[in-house]
Amino acid sequence: MKVTKAVIPAAGLGTRMLPATKTVPKEMLPLVDKPVIQYIVEEAVASGIEDILIVTNRAKSAMDDYFDYHPELEHRLEAGGKAREAETSRAVADMANIFYVRQKETKGLGHAIWRAKRFVGDEPFAILLGDDIMYTEQGAPALRQLIDAAEKYECSAIGTREVPDDLIVKYSSLRIEQLEERVFNILDMNEKPTLETKLSNYAIMGRYVLTSSIFDILENTAPGAGGEIQLTDGMRTLLGRERMVAVDFDAKRYDTGNLRGFLEATIDYALRHPDAGEWLRGFILDKAEKLK
Repeated sequence: MKVTKAVIPAAGLGTRMLPATKTVPKEMLPLVDKPVIQYIVEEAVASGIEDILIVTNRAKSAMDDYFDYHPELEHRLEAGGKAREAETSRAVADMANIFYVRQKETKGLGHAIWRAKRFVGDEPFAILLGDDIMYTEQGAPALRQLIDAAEKYECSAIGTREVPDDLIVKYSSLRIEQLEERVFNILDMNEKPTLETKLSNYAIMGRYVLTSSIFDILENTAPGAGGEIQLTDGMRTLLGRERMVAVDFDAKRYDTGNLRGFLEATIDYALRHPDAGEWLRGFILDKAEKLK
């Protein structure tokens, strides 16, 4: 199996980041000098993805515009001697073949993924959640690590990390057995378990590679937790029919859908930025000294 398509569900309302997300899509919030969604697309492209579908809603046309050419801006930049900035603007639109479909009703992550059925067809495909940014200092991007496992074992692969008890109840829990270093067979999963019903402290985390069999399952999946169609419920049915593996990916994960995670990502990425990092490091040290 070869994975060349990806789906980015970005139709959520961003309620954890209000009021900033009242009129600005949470995926378009600036993380240093790029919007959050660009980091997700860059990871997909670096993982070998060629075609990307972004699932949006009626309030998120800003993403469509962002990944398009802006001839007026480019012309003005070039006329002003800012050829590098003009090239940077155009390069955003040339990163990949990007398509869009709307989730017309807020029915959950499973429903958002189901909306990608025609785009995906019969191929395996990747999913990158629009809130989760994965930073890899060296080696393959997080998604590429999943794709490698999916192609090796010829089955779906799900990203996982071990989390403490206070977080596992907010995610999906996995029962697993080890196959090789950082790769596991999945035996079972459940959505937002209690501490009594958790299967382990290994949680599903923001990256997936699934076979197209998931679409017919999601079409017939009843609403679950929160009254929404849950992707985990669909994947659990898929697990009863096909093998699935989990990959404990080697990357730093940032949940930019909440304030603390967004601020952590902003500081870390700013410290790594070639133009701002040294200045910010000194600024933080100076502030910390004054707060003593």
